[in-house]
Amino acid sequence: MTGPSKEENVPLWLDCDTGHDDALAILLSAQHPSINLLGISTIHGNASVTNTTYNTRAILKAIDREDVPVYIGASKPFCRIPAAAADIHGESGLDGTSCLPVPTVPARTDLTAVDAMYQAVIAQPAGTAYVAATGACTNIALLFAVHPELAEHIAGVSIMGGAIGGGFSDAPMGIVHGKEDRPGNWTPFAEFNIYIDPESASSIFSNETLAKKTTLIPLDLTHQFLATEEVQQGVLHGFDATRAAAANQVSLPRRLFYEILTFFAKTYAEVFGLTQGPPAHDPLAVAAIVFKDLFHDNHGERYAIEVITEGLHGSSIEIRSSESQCGRTIATLLPKGTAGVRIPRSLEKDQLWRLLEGCLPRVGAKGSN
Repeated sequence: MTGPSKEENVPLWLDCDTGHDDALAILLSAQHPSINLLGISTIHGNASVTNTTYNTRAILKAIDREDVPVYIGASKPFCRIPAAAADIHGESGLDGTSCLPVPTVPARTDLTAVDAMYQAVIAQPAGTAYVAATGACTNIALLFAVHPELAEHIAGVSIMGGAIGGGFSDAPMGIVHGKEDRPGNWTPFAEFNIYIDPESASSIFSNETLAKKTTLIPLDLTHQFLATEEVQQGVLHGFDATRAAAANQVSLPRRLFYEILTFFAKTYAEVFGLTQGPPAHDPLAVAAIVFKDLFHDNHGERYAIEVITEGLHGSSIEIRSSESQCGRTIATLLPKGTAGVRIPRSLEKDQLWRLLEGCLPRVGAKGSN
């Protein structure tokens, strides 16, 4: 069987709030030969921006890519009180592993995160560079507000966020605040990344130039991409039985990502009742750029996205379990042939897991990047 068709040497900037699934997005971005990782900006979200920056640097150290520049981004949303997901990712944002190395290369301070993103992307030929955002949209909203001309220059934006619901997919969603039949994971209606900064997310989807270049990776898709026990063992030992049998011992990067996934599985089982395995949300925002044919959008469906910014908003259990729709993403199907936001409905999960696992042998390989 031939491999998936892909873009080649795609220039990519990754904007992330490094927790367990962001670590997989970094691995794919930094170690897949089809991606030219221009840099990483960090953001508030799964933990404080101090912690997410440390985690980003540590993951880059673990996968031998400390050459990738890291810039510290927004520490809080545009106009909301910051929230964090300690019940899923732990206080550090990346709890549960003893294999995380101490990073040696500091975050860059010569530019702001927004200016670093802009300079890296604008230096690429028009229509070639992408930005993938796997946390809140604060940094990328600032990027296109300060540099609106970049919307024309960029090839596209891929965002992990949002929840569509209404039968968009049959992915297992688990239970949130006692409710099983609901789209969101932070509230019954809203997904965490969009919820914590709905105004910033809204600014992306309401930008006509940008929206038609944007891919949204919602929970309806990511919950089809579970790190099952079989996947966890594949990450630890390799999916290729011959390779696994030939290995004298499990490499430290494999052990690290195995521990990341097992901790993630534990918290998802405890918080959401998802016992099949945790959804690996964030690497899909990267993969959807490079491996488009592994994602299916029902023959080119495109959408208009509205983000609800009104209603109760906060981190208390009372607010999160209320009927407030703040942070909800409402997707309206556009007439066939109309440009709009791409939202894949399904994916080729086995091939995608093999692509991710295939990045691990490249760690430490001479000349791999």
